[in-house]
Amino acid sequence: MAAATALARELRLRVDDAVVICNSNKLALHLLPCGVFARVAVAGQEVAALEVELALRLSATSSPVAALEPRVEPRVYERDGFAVTLWTHYDVVTPDLDCPGAYADALHRLHTGMRSVEITTPHFLDRVAEAEQLVTHRDESPALTEADRHLLVSTLQSARERIRNRDAPEQLLHGEPHPGNLLSTRDGLLFIDFETCCRGPVEFDVAHVPEEVSARYPDIDQVLLVECRRLVLAMVAAWRWDIRDEFPDGRRHGRNILSLLREGPPWPTLGALVAE
Repeated sequence: MAAATALARELRLRVDDAVVICNSNKLALHLLPCGVFARVAVAGQEVAALEVELALRLSATSSPVAALEPRVEPRVYERDGFAVTLWTHYDVVTPDLDCPGAYADALHRLHTGMRSVEITTPHFLDRVAEAEQLVTHRDESPALTEADRHLLVSTLQSARERIRNRDAPEQLLHGEPHPGNLLSTRDGLLFIDFETCCRGPVEFDVAHVPEEVSARYPDIDQVLLVECRRLVLAMVAAWRWDIRDEFPDGRRHGRNILSLLREGPPWPTLGALVAE
């Protein structure tokens, strides 16, 4: 907070207060009264440069993405060992009555814009490999029982192979376009938080959204979507057992997902789990 407020003042943005919006792997702040949204991460442990570059390129395609703060240079600022990016702060409004349809349309428009952007990102299977490594190394997930460890490894491996066998077209993806990364604003629905941006089939992105939204997304491979939902559940469960994880009530969340993976399909969406 001190680094972000000092930086903003140096940039001639008035800051009398900083309100914490979210505190996880990044600190998200609303700086007042200048009305700036600041994201702060430990320098060297962030992908802030990728997020800034992607935001600039997508805004040029009229994609539904949150904008960088226009009063300062659009870049990553370093201060006191932290990487800080400054964004437009949006007042959240009540979504339209046809929110699932609008959500599906916004995600489809985002994917359309992303197809025109050439940028180096990881493949979505790289993230799967990271999740598998996490549950394979006992020192990184010491609280995980051996039975649960075996379940997660086998699920990650089998889902990965089934998805590969579909041989679907791949493109640039958001990575986690779930409702927590979508803002309902006066400018419409806008996506935020592109730190998990990757390449893969659009079904991997659609697997993160509520069922009523995926039902409205055009031309989806339903078999691939089901397999991607299973993969996403296993990946999220793996993160919850990371010894460094700070997700609120994360272990309970992880145990719930493990129970669902044992029960078998149909696979719920992440949003349905949070709602419970």
